[in-house]
Amino acid sequence: MKILMIGAHQDDNEFRCGGITAQLKAKGHDVRFLSMCNGSGGHHIMTPEETIKRRAGESAEVAKMLGIVYDVWDNNDCSLVADLETRRRLIRYIREYSPDIIITHRENDYHADHRAVGVLVQDASYMLIVPHECPDTPAMTDTPVIMYYEDSFNNPPFELAAIVAVDDVIDIKLKIADINVSQVYEWLPYTYHQEVPEGKEERFEWLKGLNITEETTDEEVMAATRGYAVRSAKTAARFRKELIEKYGEEKGKKIKYAEAFGLSPYGGKLTEEIKKEIFE
Repeated sequence: MKILMIGAHQDDNEFRCGGITAQLKAKGHDVRFLSMCNGSGGHHIMTPEETIKRRAGESAEVAKMLGIVYDVWDNNDCSLVADLETRRRLIRYIREYSPDIIITHRENDYHADHRAVGVLVQDASYMLIVPHECPDTPAMTDTPVIMYYEDSFNNPPFELAAIVAVDDVIDIKLKIADINVSQVYEWLPYTYHQEVPEGKEERFEWLKGLNITEETTDEEVMAATRGYAVRSAKTAARFRKELIEKYGEEKGKKIKYAEAFGLSPYGGKLTEEIKKEIFE
């Protein structure tokens, strides 16, 4: 199958779908990342031009590690809008790749670029099968399944449709984060007023955050305030009941890391066959 992750920025797909991407590639599926913005706004010291170049290099390393195609569009950060020109560009792009599943942002989010991506995918969804819209690119026969990244927004609240344990690939997910130096060690710590250790090994331990073991409780995980391992651990803690339902009580209670996804009403039907193939 073909799975297309559409993020606004060059960390959105990695941090929300990095685990399942590694699993899907191991199963033989084809995965592609699209970042609709170029990273220009993601630094406090470098110029936009310098940041774009550096982020492109980091994304190329991520693509090599995961064995995927990683496309980055030329829209500047903080400037993406859901206009007709961008929608039609997205329609053509999706048609050319012809994915079975798209995973992207919800339409409600803290970042304007994230919201714009969600709206653009929503607005493109039906048009994908309309032959007279963008007639220069053949229309698809069916609308792909459209899934959402997990989020914590409450208006409306995120609704879980699929969850996967990613304990077996958490090391890969952390290495992906570590590659994004300008983001995880420079830009985001600046925005959150965090001090990053100097040494490479110390820096990587800082990146993980809480040292999560089998004895670590869900309450301790949910109380943690930072860390990239913690992000996936919070997902497992948040949806512990659903993990137990899916994997059984013994295994479900022991899962430390997970990625979760919602279902968009604008895409195709998430059949049991697709769900089993992608999210099992």
